[in-house]
Amino acid sequence: MENEFYNKIRENPIIAAVNNLEKLDKAIESPCEIIFLLTGSIFNLKEIVNRIKTQGKHVYVHLDLIEGFSRNICALKYINENIVPDGIITTKSSLIRAAKEMGLFSIQRLFMLDALSLESGISSIKTIRPDAVEILPGIMPRVTKIISTEVNIPIITGGLISDKEDVIASIKAGAIGVSTSKEEIWYM
Repeated sequence: MENEFYNKIRENPIIAAVNNLEKLDKAIESPCEIIFLLTGSIFNLKEIVNRIKTQGKHVYVHLDLIEGFSRNICALKYINENIVPDGIITTKSSLIRAAKEMGLFSIQRLFMLDALSLESGISSIKTIRPDAVEILPGIMPRVTKIISTEVNIPIITGGLISDKEDVIASIKAGAIGVSTSKEEIWYM
């Protein structure tokens, strides 16, 4: 599963972040190989994941943002066995650990607010060893560079990415990919 993610991100480092189902068809039709699903519910998650996968795209479900599921290991196990996404995204360390034990590709999402969150984020990455890390906001290349030199985990940046320069700065700082909900960037 890891190699598939890395192969797809090498083909296209732009990740379509879908935070509104009205954008789903545009994300599927875009050249993006990977979709981060940031919306959905217990009622439609399976259908959405199937639609994305049927089109040859990879889908990573943000567990913290899906309605109707509790944020615990039981829900993760259900999603893994019944919904079958390519992987998950979460801010919760316990779910990253459980996902790795299940063989599910795991992306730890970290919010960089200050020096303390940077320090604790690096410590968490080193301890938990997710398959990839998503740093938000993604418009902080200096922070991306610090994290990429401190940990040997692939980094994705996301949040507030608004133009080509943000994408280039993130990649130059050490990110392997950039997630964004801005449709015009999906076509870069």
